[in-house]
Amino acid sequence: MSVHDHRDMNWGRPAPGIKAPALDGLMAKIGNRVGALVWDVENAYGRARSHDRAQDDPRFRIFLVMAAFALVFVVLMGGASYAALFADKGRVGYGHSRPMLTRGDLVDRNGLLLATNITHYGLYIDPREVWDVNVAREQILAALPRVSKDKLDRVLSGERRLIVATGLTPQEKTAIHDLALGGVTFEPEDRRVYPLGASASHLLGRSDTGGEGVSGVELAFDREIRNAGMDGGDFPISIDMRVQGVVENELATAVAEANAKAGIAVVADVHTGEILGMASYPTYDPNKPVTEGNNATLNRVTSAHYEMGSIFKAYAIAAGVDTGRADRGTLFDASKPFYIGNRRITDFHAKNKVMTLEEVFLHSSNIGTSRLAVEMGDDVMRDYFKRLGLLDAAPIELRESARPTYPQKWGDSTLASLSFGYSIMSTPLQTVAAYGALTNGGRYVAPTLRRGGNPNAETRQVISPETSAVMLELMRGNVARGSGGRANAPGLRVGGKTGSANKLVNGRYDPTVAVGSFAAVFPADGPVNAKRYSVFVLIDEPGQYPRTGGFVAAPAVGRIADRIAEFLGVARKDDRWFTATGERIPQPKPTEGAAR
Repeated sequence: MSVHDHRDMNWGRPAPGIKAPALDGLMAKIGNRVGALVWDVENAYGRARSHDRAQDDPRFRIFLVMAAFALVFVVLMGGASYAALFADKGRVGYGHSRPMLTRGDLVDRNGLLLATNITHYGLYIDPREVWDVNVAREQILAALPRVSKDKLDRVLSGERRLIVATGLTPQEKTAIHDLALGGVTFEPEDRRVYPLGASASHLLGRSDTGGEGVSGVELAFDREIRNAGMDGGDFPISIDMRVQGVVENELATAVAEANAKAGIAVVADVHTGEILGMASYPTYDPNKPVTEGNNATLNRVTSAHYEMGSIFKAYAIAAGVDTGRADRGTLFDASKPFYIGNRRITDFHAKNKVMTLEEVFLHSSNIGTSRLAVEMGDDVMRDYFKRLGLLDAAPIELRESARPTYPQKWGDSTLASLSFGYSIMSTPLQTVAAYGALTNGGRYVAPTLRRGGNPNAETRQVISPETSAVMLELMRGNVARGSGGRANAPGLRVGGKTGSANKLVNGRYDPTVAVGSFAAVFPADGPVNAKRYSVFVLIDEPGQYPRTGGFVAAPAVGRIADRIAEFLGVARKDDRWFTATGERIPQPKPTEGAAR
């Protein structure tokens, strides 16, 4: 029997002496090596039997192949585990999520957190991988009741992966994940959250799911908030949350006591224009879906229009003093109604006497201010209203700041109406800014939500410092012995002016549908450049009598001043009217105040 070398057999390899076709380049070399390897594997058994070597044993080669596959499997498994455990934030679940947002935290002037970003999750379901649709539906609804049943049914009955719900908290995500349902995955979403809930919601505003501001501070300072986030910092605003909390609490109390429809309250620094507290009622929680129908998201401070009533008398009187047409002792005949054509103007609480300018202010006389406004004329009144910011939107950073509405032609009858706050509808924020100018030495300073004030804001002189000093004395006198007595706070020398106006209903002014307000400043004594703060409260449509500002708004002003004085560093002390603890100091000739 002869033995033949199996390598000489022509099995998949060119026979000896026959030259294989040449292959060019790298691919040729690779092809040749692969061909040789295949040939060697195919003939391994024959070689093993002919030479009886361990390395040629097919069992040994099978072991090597298995080891190679095992090594590849271990490498792949390690990579998958690393990706699952240590992958970058934003790569969770199925596919690639969108990049995380970069938006800085909002904080108050003292660093208290107002808004921040927290990772939430989107819930996705691929119905092709769901083991039991009915079980999945039942368990998801039990674990996450807020999910839309209709949307969940549509996704589960579909044929591709779709989103079921957004904004899952980490706790909600865990609850769904623990169900161990097939086809359920999550993708992270960087959500803006407001840890204080409804507090300061109107001024903070909101941002959308794409990380862009859509209202309030979030919109007004959108770029700066983004830049702060990119730098890893936060963005401070002028609000002091200690003041804000007091303002919101006292406003809610005043609205409840008056059984009113709505209300607003503001505290500001009259020298810098910084808003320290701003509240609008009713309010809402930006972390929750908004209930439609009650205008809860409307910031009434910046966007609601009102005929303010007697608040405007301070503007007419300041203009009269500043132009030299009147001083505190100038007399006005209020012993009988004032007629302009067929129109008859009377006082709410008629005194039927000749009054000094000071008495016109203290008794809130419509007749006295109407006579003064008509005497000054259109040009003077329009000029002062313009400089006080009453004919333009308040120049705050908030985009919601609305323009006022007023008549274009100002005849004598219109001038009379304007002097006591009718025929013009302005926003509460305009009132805050205008009263700041009356009480800070005469400069109009734009209101701002920027901590430290707005360095780029232009200021203008509206009235002289001497006129501003007169207005401070008149306002303090009004609280000490006039219509604003309920705004007094022990030792804080509060000054202010009441405002009351009926609303126009079906073409007629209805005395049962009214607005009551009080514009105040404290402390009202000292030099015009002394530290000073304004407080403004407006109660919209009080549901019970009396509806005037002296009753529904002034008490809230006094309580606010009393509670925030310590935060603002305002010391309590005596003045000519009261002691630091609130006891009245006897006066030589007391003057009885009006009830309005």
